[in-house]
This record gives sequence, C-alpha cells and structure tokens, in this order.
Amino acid sequence: MKRILGILFALMLLVSCNSQKVYSDFDISYSKSGGLAPIYENLLIKGNTAHYSFEGQGKKYRQDFDVSDQELQNLQIALFRNNFKRIQEDHKKIYDHISISINIRKGMNEGSKTDASSIMPAYRTNWSNITNAFQELINTHVKKP
Repeated sequence: MKRILGILFALMLLVSCNSQKVYSDFDISYSKSGGLAPIYENLLIKGNTAHYSFEGQGKKYRQDFDVSDQELQNLQIALFRNNFKRIQEDHKKIYDHISISINIRKGMNEGSKTDASSIMPAYRTNWSNITNAFQELINTHVKKP
C-alpha cells in the first residue's frame, strides 16, 4: 500500500512540475500585465512554437501557434534596429498602469527590459517600435473570441 501511495505521489509531483515548463522554457518572452482592471497577456516563443495566453476583462484564453523563420527574423531585426540592449529603464515609481516586460534568451539581442518604472525619454520611441513588433505578431496569429 505504501508503495502505491509513493508511486501516486511521485506521479502527481512529476505532472505538476511539468505543467509549468511552458512558462520557464522559452527563447523569447513578451508579457503585459497590471492596470486598475488587471490584465495578464503572455507570448512565449521557443524555436518556431509560440504559446499565447490572455486573462482579463472577463475573458480567458490560450492559443498555441507556429512562428515562421521570417517572423522570428523580423522580431530580431526590430530588436537590433531599436537597440534593445541599450534601452534604459527609468526608476520612477508608477502605480496602476499596464507594464510590458520583454526577455530575450537567445541571439545577439539577449537581455531583459521592462517599462514597469517607465523607459528613459530618449528610448521611448525604440521601446514603442519593439512592442509594436510583438503586438503585430500577436494580432497576426491570435484569434480572439
């Protein structure tokens, strides 16, 4: 009996740990969250596979889709042309606004940036161009109900 319970416990532990894998194993991550009426939007890309999730405004949905090599290259070009690695975050305290975080773990644009405390004025156009590239990818592939 102890052996069966041990096997069931190990199986439950293995399944619960594996369900978080999609959120930790990615090359590119784009997330938008916060606000007075909180929203949570995530786009995670690993290779040519993307996982999108949205929760907020009384809606909740998820969708997986494939990203072409050309679309990945377009994202990398947008990151490079807008100096993603050089964008400077501000240190102001901003409350109750929707913030965007971008994490790149692969390629020459590796880094992590967020506008949770705002972006320095000299880099706001660059930041906007980068976030627009991600939003365009989402709008192209995600079929919102």
